[in-house]
Amino acid sequence: MAPISYRNAYVSIEKDVYEPAEDSFLLADVAVDRISDGMNVLEMGVGSGFVSAVIAANKNVEPIGCDINPDALECAYKNGIQVFRSNLFAGLTKKGYFDIILFNPPYLPTSEDEKVEGWLNYAFDGGVEGRDTIATFFAEVSGYLKPGGSVLLFISSLTGKREVFDIIKRERFSGYVVAETRSFFEKLMVIECKHNC
Repeated sequence: MAPISYRNAYVSIEKDVYEPAEDSFLLADVAVDRISDGMNVLEMGVGSGFVSAVIAANKNVEPIGCDINPDALECAYKNGIQVFRSNLFAGLTKKGYFDIILFNPPYLPTSEDEKVEGWLNYAFDGGVEGRDTIATFFAEVSGYLKPGGSVLLFISSLTGKREVFDIIKRERFSGYVVAETRSFFEKLMVIECKHNC
């Protein structure tokens, strides 16, 4: 795939790694606006490292990325991102460490016959309703944020905005949409969430 240049970042994409698209660009733009120099930043599901690379190119920040896909980790590492392998928070020990955690989760409603082969399925498969990974993420994320820290979560209208906000509230977070755009048959949104300690 051809390398992508965006907001001072230059990112190469490997085979079997999610290629940055409208969702990636929207999350990267919001992240650059919301992140300040010196913050501790984690990108969950780092993929190619595109969003983290854009942050690093525009802020004095060294994001950490994690992913379950070994091909994605190799790609993100080649793009200059410090990475480790983890299924969500399973491999993370830095409790109460991060100012911001970014997540562009697998959000597409996916039945058994819609799954794709290999590691790339993890980038798309949000379960039958599209919210399985989001629910697991929010059940655990508060323990890894600094007091006053926040989550920047990407979702689509296909995921069910009201249902996602129900998950956010159930896990004692407050959230609001900070950016949105329309892409073909869906609305793309970034939600900023803070924990109600």
